[in-house]
Amino acid sequence: MSALLADVSRLHFPNPPATPAEIDAFEQRVGWRLDPDLRAFYLHCDGAKLFDRVDPAFNFYPLAKIRRARVVLLKDDTDKAGPASWYALCEVRDTNYIFVDVSLQEGERYSIRDGYREAFPDPAYNRRIAGSFSEFLRGALHSNEEWFWLREED
Repeated sequence: MSALLADVSRLHFPNPPATPAEIDAFEQRVGWRLDPDLRAFYLHCDGAKLFDRVDPAFNFYPLAKIRRARVVLLKDDTDKAGPASWYALCEVRDTNYIFVDVSLQEGERYSIRDGYREAFPDPAYNRRIAGSFSEFLRGALHSNEEWFWLREED
């Protein structure tokens, strides 16, 4: 994770780090704890824009902006609007999203899902695209500004 975070700082546009108090307030607000990858990211930078400051390919939200995906996409926080465990973590170009799924941890890490807006909340389209935030961040940093997880389908 440290090499990825160094690349974020060296080549992209990170925000200043979140404080431990901000992380604690976030965890109290959402009711779940950041996994080790997310904690390292937010202690390094409270969000970041990759590749371009004005029109980023990936805009990782600051903690204060992270909300349930169903609230972000449908403005509805009921079960009929989608899973309570999917949170919008990042906006990608064309107003689609990247979700962190906090329903299950594997190896102490949450999985990452494609936040394809037009098909939300269908799990067939909002599928798992990375087993951890570090896996997703690695892909994003080497993506050449493209949705790298779609290349697997070609």
